[in-house]
Amino acid sequence: MRFGLVGTGPWARATHGPGLRAAPGIDLVGVWGRDRDKATALAGELGTTGYDDYAQLLEAVDAVAFAVPPRVQATMALEAAAVGKHLLLDKPVADAVEDARALAAEAAAEGIASVVFFTGRFQPELRTFFAEVRDRGGWKGGWSRMLASLDAPGNPFNESPWRREQRGALWDVGPHALSNLSAMLGPIEQLRAVGGEGDLVHLVVTHESGATSTASVSLFAPPEGSNFETGVWGETGTALLPAGETSAVDAFQLAATELVAAAASGESHPVDVAFGTRIVELLASAEEQLER
Repeated sequence: MRFGLVGTGPWARATHGPGLRAAPGIDLVGVWGRDRDKATALAGELGTTGYDDYAQLLEAVDAVAFAVPPRVQATMALEAAAVGKHLLLDKPVADAVEDARALAAEAAAEGIASVVFFTGRFQPELRTFFAEVRDRGGWKGGWSRMLASLDAPGNPFNESPWRREQRGALWDVGPHALSNLSAMLGPIEQLRAVGGEGDLVHLVVTHESGATSTASVSLFAPPEGSNFETGVWGETGTALLPAGETSAVDAFQLAATELVAAAASGESHPVDVAFGTRIVELLASAEEQLER
């Protein structure tokens, strides 16, 4: 399948591009970026062609992978879906509910395949853990702490403007927390949000199964206070999500190959744009509560 890559930032360079180039059965046809020089440079690193005209890239490919801010992704992915291109999306799929729903509706209308790259859902060791947790059952609750330090030395995303917005943590690491909790305890029915200092957000989540969970997210924790832990507790004890050993590149490669498989089979992927839209609905609900 012929893929195009949209975006030239650190995530595109470190993960999306190498993942697409390494994926079997995938031909990385080209890279588009707002800055023509950056697109040309990244394309050169990846052994492909740089594009400064998005429409031309769409004409040359069957699928598009996105590594751009959520607001930009929502608009550009809608254009791609409208001309029948399969979508490999980053999380969150949009930063507004109406944009996410419009994208999901267009994908359904065009009958195209979609996958959203929630990293942990494409790491085999985490998939094994999620499956074991679901098989054991009897879980009463869970938690996720994702307290990152964006300004820690060497963080490649510290110049990302949208992550520095007031609710940047909610929209950046919040999707991962909600995705992982959903994988363990089932679909989320609703949540309540409370704001803390700075960008810190606490979520209390109710799952359709009746279980409840919590999530605490921040991108500006002190470096010494940075902490990541996710787990569940219940009738059989406590289980902690293991550290992911699979690299982001390999996880993205798997996401790309599963998009190809979904396109060939016509079956929806479990982590598709519909799931991504549900995550956006939950994040938007949290943001609305925080602004009251």
